[in-house]
Amino acid sequence: MNDMVKKRVYVDMDNVLVDFQSGLDLQSEDTLREYEGRVDEIPGLFADMKPIDGAIEAMHELQHYFDLYILSTAPWRNPSAWSDKVRWVTRYLDDVFHKRMVITHCKNLCKGDYLIDDRGKNGTAEFEGEWIEFGSPRFPDWNAVVAYLKGKD
Repeated sequence: MNDMVKKRVYVDMDNVLVDFQSGLDLQSEDTLREYEGRVDEIPGLFADMKPIDGAIEAMHELQHYFDLYILSTAPWRNPSAWSDKVRWVTRYLDDVFHKRMVITHCKNLCKGDYLIDDRGKNGTAEFEGEWIEFGSPRFPDWNAVVAYLKGKD
């Protein structure tokens, strides 16, 4: 990249960087029954999830070209989710996202060029930059996202 300012890319966590189902798979039947219909309120759920295939490698690649931040939402009724998400980032991607994490229910308030997110909720659809819909036919996986963004650099 030349001397220009790097473009800012925000990356969602759940089902983008983090495999949400992998956290549910670790829960007991009793816990899943107790939290039925509100599984995102299970204490500790978010810390033990596994990365999405290719996510870690993609972030290491993209950090050379872009100004990267995590932009995630945490369940309001699960305060441990907020700290669990920080624990997850520290475990898997601290070298990329150290102190580069925003947790909000209003993603459209953040200024940036790209937002990689799997859902148009919490302000994603209203984001001022370009929404890269992770998991969509156009962006089915991290290889597609990285190829697209590197073509924009």
